[in-house]
Amino acid sequence: MNVGAIFLSIFKPTNYTFWYKSKFICCVLLVCFLFMIQTLYAQNFQTCNLKNTTTYSGEKLTYKVYYTFAGIYVPASEATFSNTLETYNQKKVFHVKGEGHTYKSYDWFYKVRDLYESYIDTMTLLPLKFVRTVSEGGHKINDHVVFNHQTNQAVSAKKTIKTTDCIQDVLSAIYYARNIDFSKYKINELIPFEMYLDDEIYPLYIRYLGKSTLKTKYGSYKTIMFKPKLIEGTLFKGGEEMTVFVTDDKYKIPVYIETPIVVGKVKVYLLPKGE
Repeated sequence: MNVGAIFLSIFKPTNYTFWYKSKFICCVLLVCFLFMIQTLYAQNFQTCNLKNTTTYSGEKLTYKVYYTFAGIYVPASEATFSNTLETYNQKKVFHVKGEGHTYKSYDWFYKVRDLYESYIDTMTLLPLKFVRTVSEGGHKINDHVVFNHQTNQAVSAKKTIKTTDCIQDVLSAIYYARNIDFSKYKINELIPFEMYLDDEIYPLYIRYLGKSTLKTKYGSYKTIMFKPKLIEGTLFKGGEEMTVFVTDDKYKIPVYIETPIVVGKVKVYLLPKGE
């Protein structure tokens, strides 16, 4: 279960056993957020170099992921997103982390401990470095990618690829998307952008759905709604199946996500502080 976006392994075709899918539940969260983010370059609004007005050093958000099993939603995993202000290559950066893990009651079945990190330029909200440390049922992945925005390149251990001016990684995209001014968009308008993942560039988008009042088991919120385009694969069906709700305030915090997956459905809730 690896959420969060955050990842491409989540989308690449593999075996369809229940427990193989369950290993991605944590990731679902990361991914959910990641993909709620994917595309930021509207025809009438330049979205590169957004100014940060939403996140701050010390911010910590925790989410519980529920998965449908035999028609019943059961809590399967948890994910946490944190942000600290640091210096990287003489630039002020937000060092953001997305950590996902299965609950201990599931560890004997399929233990997951995933960590995604992004070093985001505080001035441009573009990623400078992306690190992925994944441990899922004995399978381990260690990725390290450096972005050069002067030459538009992403350099990993495997290769160097050409990127675009507004490129995001799966984690930085979450924080970038939170700074979109949705008041500039009409209902059903698409907000496109490009994301780097596993040495490939993916063109994606967000469809703005408007505003609503949302009541969940953890609270009531005034929200902004949108649907991200997903990459079809093992976990997701692709298309616009996922719906994301973020707070309708200056912070735009994701509070609830729901989406069908290949088998069953997933619901993701923001946990109140202290829970």
